[in-house]
Amino acid sequence: MENQLGRDRLRLAVAQPRCRAYDIGANVAAHAALVEAAAARVVVFPELSLTGYELDAAPVDPADSRLAPLVEACAAAGSLALVGAPVAGDHIALVAVDGTGARVAYRKMWLGGYEPRRFRPGAEPVVLTVDGWRLGLAICKDTGVAEHAARTCALGVDVYLAAVLESAADVAVPDQRALRTATTHGVHVAVASFAGPTGGGYRETAGRSAVWAPDGTVLARAGGDPGEYALAILT
Repeated sequence: MENQLGRDRLRLAVAQPRCRAYDIGANVAAHAALVEAAAARVVVFPELSLTGYELDAAPVDPADSRLAPLVEACAAAGSLALVGAPVAGDHIALVAVDGTGARVAYRKMWLGGYEPRRFRPGAEPVVLTVDGWRLGLAICKDTGVAEHAARTCALGVDVYLAAVLESAADVAVPDQRALRTATTHGVHVAVASFAGPTGGGYRETAGRSAVWAPDGTVLARAGGDPGEYALAILT
């Protein structure tokens, strides 16, 4: 069904797969299962979701045959999946996967913690257009830098999508940042937050992935466990 802007409603999911350190094959299977379950047009996954938060993980090549099950799942569901991975050039990235294959979509601009020892910052904001919806992309610390949201939203976005990793002790942080971005810029915000243990000392992570309306209302919310997702229909 079309909305008043003449475009279809957007079925959007934020997902938090169970992740095994460095195990691309197992993690792709977990991603594919969530794409199938959500049956959403766009599915957003957390930061470094394909490898875990392992800063020494090898770069993931978008042409890697191990991604094939995820490509197939996206083809069957008609989905675009945005997955987290280290990529060539020493970047933390979001890789866009659909039924035609995979490509690097966005490189994290603001690095945190020990990340600068291995990675380089991306150069610029990125906006993807899906079915008439303009989607601005962000990864973790980007969301805490007001300049990132301002520059991204200045490109004209409908939804600010973020892949994040936060400790369980900082569970309120993604919510605070999402609320600020939504209400400051008048956009929907979707945050896919890592759930379950991972590297970098993150024995307990926040989960609770969610989607917000431009007025700050929470439209959908996952719990704190791996394997969960939240689904919202944007109009």
